[in-house]
Amino acid sequence: MNPLNKYIDHTLLKASATKSDIIKLCNEAISHNFFSVCVNSCYVSLAKAELKNSDVKVCSVIGFPLGAMSTTAKVEETKQALKDGADEIDMVLNLGFLKSLDFETVLKDIQAVKYVMPNHVLKVILETCYLNDEELTKASQLAIKAGADFIKTSTGFGTVGATVEAVKLMKNAINNGTTKIKASGGIRDTKTALQYINLGVERIGTSNGIAIVTGQSSTKNNY
Repeated sequence: MNPLNKYIDHTLLKASATKSDIIKLCNEAISHNFFSVCVNSCYVSLAKAELKNSDVKVCSVIGFPLGAMSTTAKVEETKQALKDGADEIDMVLNLGFLKSLDFETVLKDIQAVKYVMPNHVLKVILETCYLNDEELTKASQLAIKAGADFIKTSTGFGTVGATVEAVKLMKNAINNGTTKIKASGGIRDTKTALQYINLGVERIGTSNGIAIVTGQSSTKNNY
């Protein structure tokens, strides 16, 4: 197992996040040597500048939080985020198309984003709280087929975040493949984080990273 801090994508995605909030996030990530900060795409360049003398990576969300943007919009947002210095991309799967059984369009949506970032890590957010077991399995399979490096549970803006049951289904869909899992949403303490890591999760998305690595608990944030 890697050091706990290296599982953490230190996250701030709320609409009201200010520039000073992002700078604070970056300073916290440097202080605790987290794997990355995860921010909305408008803040990628700011985060990159703040982290320039550190090993902390910059992750940008794309098509966030609904995933209902056009594929072209997701691709262009991805291109700009990469240009601004993003190291990783967390894109939201199109849930409406998935539930419409338009699997080909869901697949092509993800493939289009991965195509413009062949050498960067792509995580696909499935928003598991809105999916039944069959849909979650299908969503995982489509993301894997499209070239996702990770499949991710949640945006943190849905009705429920990560669950053990969802992660187990995602792991079954990977079926000994190379795709990794990121658990996010509602992970606020060390015990919960370790529970997911012991299930095989390789990244934790949370706004409570400091509480997790210091053994404290936090109830102020859902993400």
